[in-house]
Amino acid sequence: MPTDRSDQPKTAPARVTSHDVAARAGVSQPTVSRVFSADPKVSPDLARRVRRAAAELGYRPNRLARSLTTGQSRTIGLVLAYLDNPFYGEAISHLSEALEARGYHIMIRIASNLAEEVDGVVDDMVDHQVDGIILASVSMSNALTGRLREANIPFVLFNRGQEDASLATVTSANFDGGRRAAHFLAAGGHTRIAHVSGWQKSLNGRDRQAGFLNGLAENGLEPLDIIDSHYSRDIAAAATREMFKGAIRPDAIFAGNDHMAFAVIETLRYGLGLKVPGDVSVIGYDDVAMAAWPSFDLTTLRQPARRMAEAASALLLDLIAGHEPARARVEIDSELIVRGSARIPPGWKRTPGTGFSRPGATTPDARRTI
Repeated sequence: MPTDRSDQPKTAPARVTSHDVAARAGVSQPTVSRVFSADPKVSPDLARRVRRAAAELGYRPNRLARSLTTGQSRTIGLVLAYLDNPFYGEAISHLSEALEARGYHIMIRIASNLAEEVDGVVDDMVDHQVDGIILASVSMSNALTGRLREANIPFVLFNRGQEDASLATVTSANFDGGRRAAHFLAAGGHTRIAHVSGWQKSLNGRDRQAGFLNGLAENGLEPLDIIDSHYSRDIAAAATREMFKGAIRPDAIFAGNDHMAFAVIETLRYGLGLKVPGDVSVIGYDDVAMAAWPSFDLTTLRQPARRMAEAASALLLDLIAGHEPARARVEIDSELIVRGSARIPPGWKRTPGTGFSRPGATTPDARRTI
């Protein structure tokens, strides 16, 4: 009589090793290791062959074992202060893509801008032996900078500058972007221009505001009002209501990022019963995906998230490899994207290819620039 073995322990399948993958792909085992370490010396065809063999066998590289052997975890720490701003969702996607293409993966942590909390999160990442750290939208204390350098942990500031010119930093050209916004609004005939600014304890917020003031001055104008809104939707909405309490009201508002610009537009339309841009023009900064939605149709400065992510990744990996970067501070130009939330000056057209182009949009060559 056959014995029922259904309750007997089953033998676990043997773990697929790099030697198995090498045999399937017809290469040496060190070649397999180089492929999964993203060695640039491995040809693309050979890498595809090895990865195809690994997929067929269900092979997954042992990152822990490799880190013990090489002294590298192939992990990059990413610290953010918040995820409310949709720009950072896009940036994380681009950073992950850029780093994974080079054989790294990301460990993400959220910390407020309180110095002690940022310090604690970074200390935790150092304990996890990350190979490098990208700090996005967070403040850096001098003490923390010193500790990272003492621990020999490479780091890059992403979309958050510091006064220390020696720190590796990637931002957009914030001063120039603020200046462009002012020029565009002045060219549209606006004279009562207000600024719902970004956090003035951040270099980005200060630079955008400084560029905005410079652009106004170049047109013989002064700001009607400036309110530091800390990159917060709620504060931006309250700031907008405050600006419209007096007898002299803004005819245009430059918001320090799109996240706040959306709150400004909603407050103007639904809280104050005003038309955008009929009564008030609005300009943002970032050009997140929502900016092209018909409900916002936001004129804005495009912060090139993909290019910034690629630049930050390349800069950090240079530092990890011990190379001296050509430039410690990288600024990437922002493009003014003309949509329908602000009065379009004579001679200007909507920017082509921004999602919801109106009839009559011209080619880029025919579009005026500042």
